[in-house]
Amino acid sequence: MRITASPSLLFVAAMAACLLTVACERNPPAPAQAPSPAAATPPPAPVAVELKDVIEQDPRFIVGITYPPGIAAKYPGLAEAMRAYSDKARATLNDALAKTDAAKQVGPYDLTLTYTLLVDTPELVAVSAGGAVFTGGAHGEPLVARFVWLPQQNRMLTASALVPDPKGWTAISDYVREQLHAELSQRIDSDELPPAERAELMRSSGKMIDAGTKPSAEAFAMFEPVLAPESAKLVALKFVFPPYQVGPYVDGERMIEVPTSVLRPHLSPEFASMFVDAPAAAPDAAGAQPVSP
Repeated sequence: MRITASPSLLFVAAMAACLLTVACERNPPAPAQAPSPAAATPPPAPVAVELKDVIEQDPRFIVGITYPPGIAAKYPGLAEAMRAYSDKARATLNDALAKTDAAKQVGPYDLTLTYTLLVDTPELVAVSAGGAVFTGGAHGEPLVARFVWLPQQNRMLTASALVPDPKGWTAISDYVREQLHAELSQRIDSDELPPAERAELMRSSGKMIDAGTKPSAEAFAMFEPVLAPESAKLVALKFVFPPYQVGPYVDGERMIEVPTSVLRPHLSPEFASMFVDAPAAAPDAAGAQPVSP
C-alpha cells in the first residue's frame, strides 16, 4: 500500500530541519587547542661556561686573570658575563699590540684582572672585578666592575631595576654627594694647604664629584650588597666609583655605603623584602657611665 505524507507533516519536518541547521551554525564545535609554545618548549638550560685562570707571558705582553673557584659550574649565566668582561679587556690589549710597532715598544704591555666572590646566598651572588690594562703611558687603564646575580631568576640585578623611579636617584645622589664632599674636606684639611689652594682644590674636586654622581641609574651602576651580621638580608648598598668618575686618578676607586633607611622609600617592591634596617650599634662599654650605689 502506498503511503503519502500530508502537506502539514512535510511542513513540520522542513521546519525542524531548518532549526537544527541554525542551532549547529550558532554552536560550532570548538577547534582543537594547539599546545602553547611555553608548554611545548621548555626554557633553555644555561649553557655551560668554562672559566680558567689565565697566565701568559710573551716578550711583548703579560696576562694574568683569576676567577673564583667553581663559580662557572654553579652560576653559568654569571660566568658568561664575567668572561665577556675579560674578553673585552683582552681585546683592548690585543688592539694596542696590533697598532704598536714591536721594535718601538718600550717594555711589555700588561693585563691584570682578579675576580673576587663577595656574596653567595640563595637569593644573591656578588662578584667584584679589579685590575688594569697597561698599554704604555704614565699608568694603566683601570678595570673596575661589579656583578650582582639573582640565581633564582637567572639574571643580573641592575641599579635601574632596584630603583625604577628617577626621583629615587635624586635622594641617593644627595646622600652620596654629601658623604663624598665630607671626605674631600677632611682629606684637604689634613694636608694643611694655604687657603687659596685649598679653595681651588675644593672647587675642582667638588665639581668632579657632582658630575660623577648625577641622579641616574647609570651613575650608580656599580654596587655591592652589604649583608646584615649573620643574615642573608641586606642592610646597605655600597656604590662603587672607578678612578676619574668622582675624582682624579690618584684618588683611586671610591666607595660610599648607603643604608637601607635611605634606600627603602625608593626600592622596587620586587626587591624590598631583601633589605632590613641595620641593627642598632651596641653601647660602648669604655664610655659607659658608672652607676652610683
